[in-house]
Amino acid sequence: MLRRAAIALLLAGICLAQDNVTRMEQVVRSYVDAKQFMGSVLVARDGKVLFTKGYGSANLEWDIPNSPSTKFRLGSVTKQFTAACILLLEERGKLKVEDPVKKYMPDAPAAWDKVTIFNLLTHTSGIPSFTGFPDYHSTEAIAATPEQLVARFRDKPLEFQPGEKWNYSNSGYVLLGYLIEKISQQSYRQFMQENIFDHLGMKDSGYDSNSEIILHRASGYTPGPNGVANAGYIDMTIPLSAGALYSTTEDLLRWEQGLMGGKLLSSASLEKMTTPFKNDYAFGLGVHKSNGHKLIDHGGGIEGFNTLLAYYPEDKLTVVVLANLNGQAPDAIAGKLAAVAHGENVVLPSERKEIPVPPAILEKYAGTYELMPNFDIVMTLEGGQLMTQATGQSKFPLFAESETKFFLKVVDAEVEFFKNDKGDVTHLILHQGGQEMKGMKK
Repeated sequence: MLRRAAIALLLAGICLAQDNVTRMEQVVRSYVDAKQFMGSVLVARDGKVLFTKGYGSANLEWDIPNSPSTKFRLGSVTKQFTAACILLLEERGKLKVEDPVKKYMPDAPAAWDKVTIFNLLTHTSGIPSFTGFPDYHSTEAIAATPEQLVARFRDKPLEFQPGEKWNYSNSGYVLLGYLIEKISQQSYRQFMQENIFDHLGMKDSGYDSNSEIILHRASGYTPGPNGVANAGYIDMTIPLSAGALYSTTEDLLRWEQGLMGGKLLSSASLEKMTTPFKNDYAFGLGVHKSNGHKLIDHGGGIEGFNTLLAYYPEDKLTVVVLANLNGQAPDAIAGKLAAVAHGENVVLPSERKEIPVPPAILEKYAGTYELMPNFDIVMTLEGGQLMTQATGQSKFPLFAESETKFFLKVVDAEVEFFKNDKGDVTHLILHQGGQEMKGMKK
């Protein structure tokens, strides 16, 4: 009797696993069919791969399919590797993250006197991001040395005093690469290769190049007015330690296992790296909650590529989504794949059903909701249609799936409204890309 029960439980577990894989395939396929995604995905729990597959083409002109071994530019997923290099140097007594930048760069401008390595790691230095400068797009195709890159922003005024605020800065991470080279007496590329990739057996990862022949490297594409187009050119010396690495889904699993498994950093260093300072940001990693689960992740975007690497430490779940087509799909896919792995119900955009809601109810949702300082969502009722507009963005219609839950069709996002005991609308929650953002009604 016990044996039969055990067999029944085993079969039920196998069926559940198969159902999960089927649903994961449906999740990714929905974005592929909508022509919003091509790339590779991987889901693993405690090192065991649950789902891995490539979609679309690594090269559209030659019709070469993507696979788990296809190499993709990572964009800003690179930042966590740079942060780990800094912590390795600290463990070897070469620096302290609390040190001022000026200690290793005596010619630093006076404005940087109070800027520390910690500030660079956490985007709290106040140094403006050079990728936002007016001349960035006219200079990104021109090769530059680390010194020349730093020269682009070293004399710009700080946006705020170090440590006071948070603002994402590619300049800060380029400066970290520059410091790694000065302190280690190696190029950023050499230090990364010897101390990270070789150490963890990541044979399909490296610093990307515009001239080298790199086997199984995907070409990058971007949506255009006439369909998919080849992405614009960026010289790979420009993103440097802020976004110049390439890798595969399989190698990123090795990275996650090595980093989180204590094969690279001491427990104290890993604790530093994953402790958020401001805006849920730690060292090259975001640390927050997603649907009740602790999540450590980072995305990336660079010409022709968008990426997302996510780790859920409570159940050692890794989700990797690498795309060679620019767009928001990787964030949404990663969030939904994680939800499926957690046994949660996932509704795809194509499965949402629109229902009518009386204008009297919709009218209560009109108003302004603050998601973060200087970033609001404004809800208006226009001709019986609830409309939404975020700061600096276009206005879009919202469609009801219940009296309190609404969805957008232009992007994969949902908005849920909440009321107090008196029936007054108090706030909303924006669900997008596996993240939840609360907006209080003003």
